[in-house]
Order: sequence, then C-alpha cells, then structure tokens
Amino acid sequence: MAQDDVALTKQLVDTEEAMSHVWFLASDELRGRETGSPEIDIAASYIASQYRKYGIKPFNGSYYQIIPLLSIQPPKIGELTFDGKSKLIGKDFVAVQAVQISAESDVVFLDYGMPEDLTKKKVENKIVVVKSGKPGDSNLRTALGAGRDKRATVLKYGAKALIELFDGEQQNWERIRGYLHRSILSADAPEKGGFPHLLMNDPNGEMADYFGASRKPQMKIELGDQIISPLPSKNVVGVIEGTHPELKNEYILLSAHYDHIGIKSGTNGEDSIYNGARDNAIGVAAILSAAQSLAEKAAKRSILLLACTGEEKGLLGSRYYANNPPVELNKIVYNLNIDGGGYNDITKVSVMGLNRTSAAKLLKASAVAFGLEAFADPAPEQNLFDRSDNVSFAAKGIPAPTYSTGFTSFDDEIMKYYHQVTDNTESLDFNYISLYFKAYSLAARSIANMEVTPFWLPGDKYEEAGKKLYGR
Repeated sequence: MAQDDVALTKQLVDTEEAMSHVWFLASDELRGRETGSPEIDIAASYIASQYRKYGIKPFNGSYYQIIPLLSIQPPKIGELTFDGKSKLIGKDFVAVQAVQISAESDVVFLDYGMPEDLTKKKVENKIVVVKSGKPGDSNLRTALGAGRDKRATVLKYGAKALIELFDGEQQNWERIRGYLHRSILSADAPEKGGFPHLLMNDPNGEMADYFGASRKPQMKIELGDQIISPLPSKNVVGVIEGTHPELKNEYILLSAHYDHIGIKSGTNGEDSIYNGARDNAIGVAAILSAAQSLAEKAAKRSILLLACTGEEKGLLGSRYYANNPPVELNKIVYNLNIDGGGYNDITKVSVMGLNRTSAAKLLKASAVAFGLEAFADPAPEQNLFDRSDNVSFAAKGIPAPTYSTGFTSFDDEIMKYYHQVTDNTESLDFNYISLYFKAYSLAARSIANMEVTPFWLPGDKYEEAGKKLYGR
C-alpha cells in the first residue's frame, strides 16, 4: 500500500462531517427512510446535495436514476365457500398467485398432488385441492418449490384454481401469512396468464379429511385482483474522473443503500421509528466521506458513487442499476459495497468476501492503518455475501465484497439493534465509527490506485461470470 494513500486519507477524510450525515439520515424527521415514502426522497435530495457540494459530477445532467417501481397490494376481496363454511383471505388463506376469479366448480382432492396424480382427466375445469409439500418432507423451501411445480401442471391441464392445504406448525403459518399477504414493491409487473393459487391453513388436517372423503364437493371461489400502482423511487448516482490517462476508463463503484424499514405500527406512545443508523446511515456516510476526499484529490481510476434505494425490499435499486448501468458494466472493475446490521467488536471491520478478490491485501492493510483488523465472513452459513447490494454486481461478474462494521457472530449485541427502533445515532461508538470511515476511504482509494486491475481469485463461484464480462 502506498504511504501517499494513507497520508491523503488522514489529511482529507473529515469524520466530523461524515457523522453529520449520519445524524441527518438517521434522524426521526426522516421516519425510517422507507422506500416509496416522502422521507426517502428527502434523503435522496440530501445525498445529491452533498455530491454537488463536493464537486461530484452527475450523469446525463441528473444525480437521479429513476426506478419505475410498482406497489403491489394483495386482493382485498377473497372468500371460499363450501358446505356452509366460509374461509377469508388474509385470515384463513393467502394468495400465492392472485388472479381475479368468480366461479363455482367441482372440487377434486388429490392428496399431495404428485405428478402421477395430476392428469387432465382429473383436474380439467375443477378446483384442485392438495396438501402442501411432498410426502414425508415438511421443509418449507421444499413445499414452496413443489407448489410451483403443481401450479404449472394443473394450469397446463386446464384447472380453474389450485388450493394447497398447510398443516405445518402454526408459527410457520403466521410467517407465511405475513409474507404473502402484504404489500410489496417490485421493479417488474406480475406475470400475466397465470391462475389462482391459494394456500389455506389446515392445522389439524380437517380440510384434508373433508375434501378427501368420498363425495363430490362444490366450492364457490371469489378472488379480487392485486392492486398495482406506480411508486417510483431513485438511486443517487455520481462520478469522479480518475487521473491516469488509461486507468481512468476503469471505474471503482462505491455503493451503499440509503433506505431502511420505516415506522413500527401499533405502538402506544413508544419509540416507533426504525432510524437505521447502523443499517445503513453509516454506510451512506462512509461513501460520502470517501467521495469528498476522492473529489478533492482524485485517484488513478474513476469513481462511481451509488446510493441505492430499495435494498430492504429485495435489492431493488442495485439490481436496476446493474441492469441499466450509466456506463458499460465491463468498465466497472470493482464494487466496494458497504452495509451492515451492527457491530460487537470495535477492533475489527468485517468484509463479506474479504479473501475472494485480488484486492484482499489492500482491504486488510487499510484496516490495519487505522488500528483495526479486517475479519472475514463471521457467519458463512448465513450466506451474507449474497444478501446485500453487492450480489447484484457479483452476479454480473464484477468483484464485489461488502464492507461492514466489526462483528464476529450474531449475538445479542447485534440483535439488540438490527432492524430495531434502538438503532439510532446516539447509540453509536463515535470513535470507532470514525476509524471505520477512514479505513473504508483508504480501501477505496487504494483499490482505485492498484497497478493491476483487481479480479476474482481462481475458483470463486463468480469467476466465470467475470471472465465472460471482461473477455478474459
């Protein structure tokens, strides 16, 4: 590592100003920065104003990359009526795939709906009822995958609807119900041409016994359509041109998501705002701090800045950027993403993917320069590398680790703040966060000044995508 880079970082990184960004972004006035809210637009405007203040250039005359997100709400109308019984959407059943229908039809019960059971003769023009999952396998992931296969088959054979009966633990039912019967944001409109696919709670197997009895039950199904409305959001993008006549055509992407999860519902005078200081106001402050120093004294390679929206909604902003980049993806040679849920060791920074690229030595040395230790993925079983915005770029082939505050395990100290209303600026260790800002800025500058273009180490699962992207 060049000593000039260390000296410049110490000279140019203003950690007090960086902390002011955290105070603003994690303030109560921004009400948790939920994607689609007026407050996240204020956050975007603030970030753009900092770019402008530091002399960072916009792309195509604007700092904003508009993302045409859609708000998709579950059907408000949903009822199943049979044999004097009534089942209501959101309570007794949820829509895995919602398509408007109003019909009364024969019901056919086909146990688990295995391929040998699903024939055109059995299911055509009928409402098909099956148990969820596969015989002898209660795994939730298996059940969801099997459900997709069943839906595809009965749709092909001309069924009117598919209803799966869930007889697993009620704790899991509540999780599924909460997940499926909720409003979501999406960058893509729902696929057309599907048909109703419902999941009904059947905790004691009573519905399976009823439909499996030797009779020909009838069912009336009423299901409204999803409510879809535009809810655009924006990434905040800027560029700092490099100094080297050739290397300036390569870009280092510094990314951090600026959204969080909004406000807690149903509180009685208690703190209800998910301020998101750790997740991810300090990350945004870190890229702003690095940007300020790099704008004042540029590196050899050019710097792309990306404050992403919609990470908490499914990496929406970074995926949109990766599919609609302002410069060709093969010119983006590295992504140093920054994200995290908290810290439990203030002697470390944690880097998801630390030892997966040829910049590993620089990432480690940048931490050491400020008295910290770079620590590799503390929880490999959690697959954290593929759960933040970096994976939107890694999947394209771009080397893309995620920089995080120091944690060595998911313990009570992490969970005390992760997605909790307690994650506010006052709770931060300011001395540690200052060192964290400097270590990140130094890592960004050092990678931007590398003599040899960084790449995946041999054998990495994204190496082949990288070879394809860069023509190696």
